[in-house]
Amino acid sequence: MSQSLRAAYKRLVKQGRIAPDPAQARAVEAFGRLEGELGKLKDPALPFFGRPKPPRGLYLWGPPGRGKSMLMDLFFDGAGVARKQRYHFHVFMAEVHALVGRWRDGSQAERKRVFGTHKGDDPIPPVAKLIADKARLLCFDELQVTDIADAMILGRLFEALFALGVTLVATSNRPPDDLYKDGINRQLFTPFIDMIKQRCVVCELGGPRDFRLDRLKGARVWFSPIDSQTTAAFDALWKDMTSVTREIGAHIDVLGRKLDFPRAAGGMLRATFRELCVEPLGPQDYLAIAERFPTVFLERVPRLGPDKRNEARRLVTLIDALYEAGTKLVVLAEAEPDDLYPKGDGSFEFERTASRLQEMRSADYVERVRS
Repeated sequence: MSQSLRAAYKRLVKQGRIAPDPAQARAVEAFGRLEGELGKLKDPALPFFGRPKPPRGLYLWGPPGRGKSMLMDLFFDGAGVARKQRYHFHVFMAEVHALVGRWRDGSQAERKRVFGTHKGDDPIPPVAKLIADKARLLCFDELQVTDIADAMILGRLFEALFALGVTLVATSNRPPDDLYKDGINRQLFTPFIDMIKQRCVVCELGGPRDFRLDRLKGARVWFSPIDSQTTAAFDALWKDMTSVTREIGAHIDVLGRKLDFPRAAGGMLRATFRELCVEPLGPQDYLAIAERFPTVFLERVPRLGPDKRNEARRLVTLIDALYEAGTKLVVLAEAEPDDLYPKGDGSFEFERTASRLQEMRSADYVERVRS
């Protein structure tokens, strides 16, 4: 039987896996209110008219590293709702756009097979009904809106979802009024903001403390060479950093392209050198990664040379983006920074990156609070 959120949180504090924190305690109470109200609902399989009005959801916002994803995980695990779904927000929106495409491109027979019987050609009602049939509780991690296609669809989609009795829980780095700030045609998006404030209790998880930073202080963040011992230590640090949250992956939109990272947990990314530097990524991709993830675990970095000139150039660009953003970096590499590109054409140009990598492993850099 799953534990209540309050009980699970108290257990983590008692075990010393997290430290007591007043701001988190207030968020726990907000989640506990919702947990209790959801528990009073009848079986969600019953027709909607046979159930009480769904409770107001929760919109939890605050800076990275405050424990938003951890609290979301604890709430979701203990929520006594038969049909519930937890998504990274961008993954959810990618699925929504795919469903809209299936409706628009499908034949009448295909529409009926996937969505059931619906009148008219508007894809929003059948897509919303399909989502609501699968989940009466929708939990989103890292809700942020930067894509105009997402912005234009959200208001109508959630108007339909709320009408179908769906309860929304979301975490975000921004307050509702700052979503899609300065975006194109933002006036068409503001009804979604109004709905969030009407349908959700807005709770700020404030304060400057970054719990990931607490775990990294004093920890080894550069592991070399690559052997069983350093790999085990790298894995152990990742496990410790993600011990109170879970890997659900992440999805980033960059200039109309989709970047998918299967090993992401909240504001932390774990990726291989091949994924970030062998794949043909560019400066805009690295800037988006640096903005999205306050902490990056980069593994399997090889020794570099003229034969890997393109990969080395991408690593230089990646490190520049992470450094300028104040991103915390943990690396598993074949060599120390100064020995990653030891000789040959291009080694001189790599010296500045090696110097930055040395600084990024220092205690002063690790303890620097990212704005």
